[in-house]
Amino acid sequence: MPTDVIKAKNSYLLSLGIHGEIPMGSERMEMRKRQMSVQQESVAGTTAPAQSELPGQGNRGSNACCFCWCCCCSCSWNEDREERNRRASYDFKTEENTDFEESPKPTAEEIHLWGQSFDKLMQCPTGRSAFRQFLRTEFSEENMLFWLACEEFTKETNKSSIEEKARIIYEDYISILSPKEVSLDSRVREVINRNMLEPTSHTFDDAQLQIYTLMQRDSYPRFMNSPAYKNMLKTVSELSVES
Repeated sequence: MPTDVIKAKNSYLLSLGIHGEIPMGSERMEMRKRQMSVQQESVAGTTAPAQSELPGQGNRGSNACCFCWCCCCSCSWNEDREERNRRASYDFKTEENTDFEESPKPTAEEIHLWGQSFDKLMQCPTGRSAFRQFLRTEFSEENMLFWLACEEFTKETNKSSIEEKARIIYEDYISILSPKEVSLDSRVREVINRNMLEPTSHTFDDAQLQIYTLMQRDSYPRFMNSPAYKNMLKTVSELSVES
């Protein structure tokens, strides 16, 4: 190696604090270590002020959102809200929550009455159960569930219970964010929104009537012509003949 190159090299090593000539492999390793050390010191110097520039935030824990702590789905406010909703969730104790298998089998007289009018179908618990099964096949079971919830709601007399149950019905069936939202026109929605300011047991009367009419005009005729209803008629007719 030429003398001038060796001098330049040694001068460079001395500037790094390295004395003597180091073999090429060791030299690279030492330089790499020093570079990493400088980078770590640089990172430590820049991150420390950044942390000190966030006063008053405190330690929000590992669940803190990277956007805004108050909007994070894991923040305590939303956790409290979900817990409140779980506690507030209430059972209407009607056939809304009754399994179809638990419903008694309809009699021949009841099945024939269903065909006379929609009112007679809805007045019969077994009729409502059979109709609800049909609505489920048409992906419109929420109409019956909403109607049943309103029926039970109108019997409520306690003011605090009325307010809480009105909120639950609204969130379950009226809110556009609900997967069980029922189809209501704008006029009825405006009425409900006004009523929700001071809920009463009649808050959803207009909406319940509109859904009842919708089922009567739209779903009931299809139910009467459905294989499910015809099979029930056939079954009770055969049992009558056998008896």
